[in-house]
Amino acid sequence: MTEPRTSDECDVTHDAFLGGQVYVHQPKRGRHRAGLDAVYLAAALPDGTRGHVVDLGAGVGTAGFCAAARLADISVTLVEIDPAVLRLAQEGLQDPHNAAFAKRVALLEADITAKGNLRHAAGLKPSMADHAIMNPPYYEADRFRASPKSARAGAHMLDDRGLEPWAKTATDIVKDGGSLTIIFRADGLQELLNVLQGRFGAIDVIPLRPRPDAAATRVLIRAIRASKAPLRLMPGFVLHEGGGSDFTPQSKGVMRDGKGLGLPLRR
Repeated sequence: MTEPRTSDECDVTHDAFLGGQVYVHQPKRGRHRAGLDAVYLAAALPDGTRGHVVDLGAGVGTAGFCAAARLADISVTLVEIDPAVLRLAQEGLQDPHNAAFAKRVALLEADITAKGNLRHAAGLKPSMADHAIMNPPYYEADRFRASPKSARAGAHMLDDRGLEPWAKTATDIVKDGGSLTIIFRADGLQELLNVLQGRFGAIDVIPLRPRPDAAATRVLIRAIRASKAPLRLMPGFVLHEGGGSDFTPQSKGVMRDGKGLGLPLRR
């Protein structure tokens, strides 16, 4: 399952996702490690999605890899600011296990929170994406305590501008009529809706609950650039059966078989 090795910078593991359809090279410690959130973010793209998908803040590429493995008619650009993490994404693309989709995935080193002219110069061009996906840092700096020297902190902490720079960049790069998909903590829903207002419409809010009787801990947001259609609150998904740790059949299908969530694309 997991094959650790040592690189010059840190211990790295080769981790199988989607039942072995995807292998991700990621740090064993010291930086964020990908998991369920990235898989569900990729699964939220509707079956039959086509065109160019841009993964903003892609890390080692887990969500983008999973999307490319499931959707044969997309190309993916992974956008990441951390060069060490981006090198691991490149290693992942060179992994023979990922050969089926690697040629459809490109890497871009860029700061998605930079001003427009700097983003554009780095390669984040206006209207470059048919679809964007993103898993922003979950916490404001005053809600997450971490050593400023910890590389993991940057993957979990928003700066004092919050989600606004992420929304600006998504608005800039997604074509009118294109989609944006986000996974975020459930108690940050209001902040998400605030920054999307006037930029994206046809917003679907999809709760992710750990168990049938539990409050949602995550939300998926699906939205359409420049749409005027109203918001919808969707039924959502449950991850675990009853009070135990067993995954629901739907969760197993997503995480082990690479199935999508069956969400329609709105206009």
